[in-house]
Amino acid sequence: MAEIETSIQEAGKRASKVLRLLETGILGQQELLRGLLIGVIADGHVLIEGVPGLGKTRAVNLLARASRLSFKRLQFTPDLLPADILGTRIYNQQAAEFETVTGPIFANFILADEINRAPAKVQSALLETMQERQVTIGKESRKLQLPFLVFATQNPIEQEGTYPLPEAQLDRFLLKLVVGYPHPKDEHKIVRMVIDETETPTLHPVISGPEIVELQQLARQVFVEERLIRYATRLVVASRDPRAAGLELDRYIEVGASPRASIGLAQAARAAALLDGRDSVLPDDIKAMAPAVLRHRIIPTYYAEAEKVTTDQMVSEILAAVPTP
Repeated sequence: MAEIETSIQEAGKRASKVLRLLETGILGQQELLRGLLIGVIADGHVLIEGVPGLGKTRAVNLLARASRLSFKRLQFTPDLLPADILGTRIYNQQAAEFETVTGPIFANFILADEINRAPAKVQSALLETMQERQVTIGKESRKLQLPFLVFATQNPIEQEGTYPLPEAQLDRFLLKLVVGYPHPKDEHKIVRMVIDETETPTLHPVISGPEIVELQQLARQVFVEERLIRYATRLVVASRDPRAAGLELDRYIEVGASPRASIGLAQAARAAALLDGRDSVLPDDIKAMAPAVLRHRIIPTYYAEAEKVTTDQMVSEILAAVPTP
């Protein structure tokens, strides 16, 4: 146990080093950077939502540059085809046979920029890739090199030319991070850093693929007490049956979170504990990760949309109603 505790503490220091490096390249978005790193440690895909110009794409780019991993950026558009992402089979006349040409999805980190601009067929093509970490082209299935993570961005304001993500695909994202405007003081520093090239930091890779896989394996060894597992489960169940938790949210919730959310909440809490150098999960870890894990898994009703009741407000009421162990 002492050896595991020491390993987790050392892993936490390595992860914190990556986080500090990212903070030198993007200002005023500490929660976004921390959420991205927690997603990496928990081995979960991340959906990032925010208006343009808040540094969503830059944050993922910096994370890729801070690691020694292959990185591909996919700009999603309405005319995109599944073969443009996954690859296809073409006929080689010289060899007189079909051969597989792989697409850009064969990389460690994938930035799916404006993912909601692609039609449903393209979005559904990512389901197998995100869940099974493999790609099927024709009759051939190919495993992706680990670690493999998808970071997707979307704009919540502009709806013209966009396609809502299917619930099945939303559920594949471990976290949904909502990016807000930076503090005015941070915004001043951002402007100064961008217009003054001498202050733009140069990032050097500080972590490799095997080291990230090691972090993910160590995160699975972070201890979670049974009472905390029950607490995480009660939070998720309350989204499906709010009346049982003493909440009058049933008119606002069409469908609550699935058991995958309970699993994701425990995984994210473990990753948060490791990032802080702790070998056990605290109730505050579960509370801190609950909004990011649940906000995209709770489907609001028409009444919620009409009365402008957000899923974040629902999660806050659930956290207040379910007793903390």
